Amino acid sequence: MTVWAGRPLGLLISGVLALFIAMGVGRFAYTPILPFMMERQFFGEAGAGALASANYAGYLAGAVMAAWFSGSERRLGRLKLSLVISVLTTALMGLTTLFPLWLALRFISGFAGAAVFVYASGVVMDGLAGLRGFAGASGVFYGGVGAGIAASGLAVPLLEASFGWQGTWLGLALLCAMLLSTGWRGLQEVGDRRPAPPASGSSGKGFRRVGPRMLRLQLVYGLEGLGYIVTGTFLVAYAQSVPAMKELSYWSWVLVGAAAMPSCWMWSKLQGYWGQERTLFFSMLLQAVGILLPVVFPTASGLAVGAILFGATFMGITTLAVSLARRLAVYDAGRSVGLLTAIYGAGQMAGPAAAGLFAALSGSYRWSLAGAAVIVLIGACIIIIPIHAKGRSTCPM
Repeated sequence: MTVWAGRPLGLLISGVLALFIAMGVGRFAYTPILPFMMERQFFGEAGAGALASANYAGYLAGAVMAAWFSGSERRLGRLKLSLVISVLTTALMGLTTLFPLWLALRFISGFAGAAVFVYASGVVMDGLAGLRGFAGASGVFYGGVGAGIAASGLAVPLLEASFGWQGTWLGLALLCAMLLSTGWRGLQEVGDRRPAPPASGSSGKGFRRVGPRMLRLQLVYGLEGLGYIVTGTFLVAYAQSVPAMKELSYWSWVLVGAAAMPSCWMWSKLQGYWGQERTLFFSMLLQAVGILLPVVFPTASGLAVGAILFGATFMGITTLAVSLARRLAVYDAGRSVGLLTAIYGAGQMAGPAAAGLFAALSGSYRWSLAGAAVIVLIGACIIIIPIHAKGRSTCPM
């Protein structure tokens, strides 16, 4: 049986919709809406960074929770509850102008987003494991984030022009509610392909010993979270602040989402030829270039190419990292993915607040973006460091 027939296809589609709702919209729609909220002078650069960091603090907390309860038989129920919370917090963002309440809502949204990512990864990937076409299906699954980004990039300017920034949040929430009702029944545990029980000697409490390759992956993925999120939060706002890029500012986010949609499938295929760590190196190298391009070439073309490179890599890197974590910890994959996501979330939490504060002090996002590119480049270099295990090099090069 293949992924592309019958019940597995329904599970895959529902998984794509789950990531569309909680990640593509619930998490990333903030980026194109941000300039409209700043225009109303609700907050400045530092406030924008604080709201983003609140979301990523919630993401960190949600990832830790999901990691701890990853093996629970209740993960499907938690997944569906988190999706409902994601839709509600998106709607509530448009029903208040109180900054403290926005902080709370972005935190809760981040918490729900991390839970959806970890639990949906487990439910969908465990459900499809062993079927023909699994590698391609995993790329399609994670492409749901890019689809949500592209859709929100297209919808936000149109909704804002007709209904204002508040109506934009409500319109996106309505769209997500409709998609959630469509995919609700398709989210099911596949009984004969549930995760394998922990190996003997594992109590199921705490985490198993982490090997050197996993430690390196965690460090690299944390740096990726710290670096990429600066662009993921401030790209549109930065483009709005530069006259030569202003007209393309909202379209740049559409380009990010459009490039992200096929990227997970593409990088999943490439890792079969190059190996997972080598593919991670090249994807992070390209991402660093994409982050830096609009800074070095602050033109419409520099922004467009940078947005495409950024979109073509950031979800691909997530796909590669999660895939590698699941392979390195096959008997405790859920917790390994949860812990990896938590480390990623820690980087995300620090990035926007620091970048927003630095932008407020310097009067520009340029140096924050340049610093983010350097951080991602450092992560790319670390992933190709040779690691020797039992006298054998595991260097991907």
